[in-house]
Amino acid sequence: MPVVPAPEDNNAAVLAAMRTVSTTSEQFSELKQAAENMLSSRTARDRGHFTPAEDEAVRRLLISYWQLRSATLATIYQLYDDVGRGEVNNPRLFLPGYAAALVLVDAARFLRENFHNEPLLRAKLNEPEPNFGIPADVYETVQSSLTGVTHAWRLYHAAQYFQENRGLLESLGANDEDAAEMFAIIDRLSERLNVRLTDYATARMRYRMRQLRTMFTRDLCFTAMYRIQKLAGDLMADFYVKPSHEPGMPELIKQELRSQLMPGDVMLTRKEYAFTNYLLPGFWPHAALYLGDTDSLTSSSLRQHSHVDQRWDRLIGCDANDTGRVLESMADGVHIRSLQSPYRCDSLLILRPRLSSAEIGEALARGLHHEGKDYDFNFDFSRADRLVCTEVVYRSYDDVGGMEFPLTRRTGRLTLAAEELVRMGLSDHQFEIVATYIPEAAEGVLVGDRAVEKVHPLFP
Repeated sequence: MPVVPAPEDNNAAVLAAMRTVSTTSEQFSELKQAAENMLSSRTARDRGHFTPAEDEAVRRLLISYWQLRSATLATIYQLYDDVGRGEVNNPRLFLPGYAAALVLVDAARFLRENFHNEPLLRAKLNEPEPNFGIPADVYETVQSSLTGVTHAWRLYHAAQYFQENRGLLESLGANDEDAAEMFAIIDRLSERLNVRLTDYATARMRYRMRQLRTMFTRDLCFTAMYRIQKLAGDLMADFYVKPSHEPGMPELIKQELRSQLMPGDVMLTRKEYAFTNYLLPGFWPHAALYLGDTDSLTSSSLRQHSHVDQRWDRLIGCDANDTGRVLESMADGVHIRSLQSPYRCDSLLILRPRLSSAEIGEALARGLHHEGKDYDFNFDFSRADRLVCTEVVYRSYDDVGGMEFPLTRRTGRLTLAAEELVRMGLSDHQFEIVATYIPEAAEGVLVGDRAVEKVHPLFP
């Protein structure tokens, strides 16, 4: 968590990428402002150590930075890996990728400019955070990657392509607010790529001439996009045990799970080898709220709510090939998606709230009120304008039919991890475990008590 949405088509993938980059850019700016406010006080540095409250504040900044960096890298990686196959000369793929790369470079240079000569703060940024899967030496890792001349050389081709083809790129995004935001980010951050020509020359010599000869014979767009993807691919080694792994379940398993689903169910998912497994504790890192299929939605009273009626076309028409609908917060925000979105996983668990159908309808209407909001990389449950995936469940169900959720304080902020939802199901407290598919535990879908038996050992 955060999860980057996989594309259902190329246009959807580009739009999702642009939304994610826009969100990460905005929240990086807020993070930088918070860091500058913290740096303006010399109390801890003069004292030579952090108080517990100061330590918690720094660690919150570190966790937010790691989340933002991870989501931005994953966006680049997936955009070119999934959508770019066979379409490497599609300029529309270039715009969010280049903007994302600049966001990363800007953030890395901000760290260097503000923390490199501050031993106390620098040491704190290099401390691990086991609860969020953050390894030791984060600051040093970031500096050796995104501010190094080798990666700057890789981005040189992207900058060159953008400068020479800006007119073409603008024509492709005419009257497109998301594309306009990408141009604004690029214009604001392009200067952050400035590196001395001697540094470029040094980096260039580090590449084998055979590689360079091969790349320079390619189309310039391909070269620019390849370099950005290569940068992201190298850095994604921090997050994926197997970067080439493509999560997914057999079709028969999907059908059987679908037969178990009812409107209001909570779907918890796990993608093997993904960095999202390490950002919050527990076997199940991600959650989606099942709304129902288009037939059940049409026959329900949901549309009577004014805010649902405003979203009705998106709710019914988001995917012509799959009638199942979920409300899901991913890196590109809180959106109505088809059932194929949570199905892009390796393991899945279905939880059902112990509520009446009327109460579930009330909860779904409440949840849809949040559709269209940004993802919250700060995991701050005190604000409702940005939501993480489990917060969609929390804000939909809390206080409906007396439901209460065990928010847990992590680095000074109250949060809800998916594992807490599972524990509620295991104790038959407000949720029940309906079915699960865990390929390492059984070949098929397990339901009822058999599902509980397999899920329980995951929570010692």
